[in-house]
Amino acid sequence: SGHKYGLVYAGIGWVVWRSKEDLPDDLVFHINYLGSDQPTFTLNFSKGSSQILAQYYQLIRLGFEGYKSIMENCIGNALILKEGIEKMGRFEVVSKDVGVPLVAFALKDSTKYTVFQISDALRKFGWIVPAYTMPADAEHIAVLRVVVREDFSCSLAERLISHIQEVLKELDSLPSQIVKDSHVVAVAKEVVEENKDGEAAKMSDRKIQEKVTKQWRHYVKTKKTGVC
Repeated sequence: SGHKYGLVYAGIGWVVWRSKEDLPDDLVFHINYLGSDQPTFTLNFSKGSSQILAQYYQLIRLGFEGYKSIMENCIGNALILKEGIEKMGRFEVVSKDVGVPLVAFALKDSTKYTVFQISDALRKFGWIVPAYTMPADAEHIAVLRVVVREDFSCSLAERLISHIQEVLKELDSLPSQIVKDSHVVAVAKEVVEENKDGEAAKMSDRKIQEKVTKQWRHYVKTKKTGVC
C-alpha cells in the first residue's frame, strides 16, 4: 500500500518479487498491440502517473535507510500501543509483532459489551477504529484493529490507550446494555421461528456470540452519527 507505508497519496500499491522464478506463471499475460509480444503482469489501463512520480520521488529522497528508520519507529509505537492494551487486562492481542506494524485485539469477555460498542464510543474522541469479525471458521471472534503509520506518534498511542480506558470505564458503569440485550432476544426469536417443529432450539454460547456479532456489525455499518 503506497499511501500507508510508501508515504504517498492514495492510489498506488506495489509488490516486489525477489526473482523471476518467484512470479507465478498464472499472473503473466502477453500483449502484442505495440507490434511485438510483451509479457506483463501489471494492470494496463489509462491512468494518471502522478502517484508513480510521487512514489519515485519518495524512494529517491528517503532511500533504504530513510524507510528503515520510519518503519522502525512505526514498529516501536505499535509495541507501545500493544503493551498499553495488554496492561489493561481486558483484551487479547491477536496480531503478531512481525510484518506490518498494526495491533489487532479482542475482548476477553464480551458478555456485557462488544468491540463494536467500543469502536462506536471511541468516535466521540475522534478515533475511527474499525471493528470486524474474523474470516471463515473464526467468525465468532471480533477484533479492533489499529494500523500504525508514520503520523501515529508515541504520544498518540498513549492518548488512544487513555481514551480506550475511559470508554471501558464508561461502559462498565452502565447498569445494563439494552441495545445488546435486544439483539440477543432477537436472535432467540429468530431461532424459534426457524425451527420447523416450533420448539426453541438450544444454541451454544459460540453460536449466540456469532449471531450477536453479526447484528452489531450491521448496526455499526449503518450508523450515521459520530465523527467521520
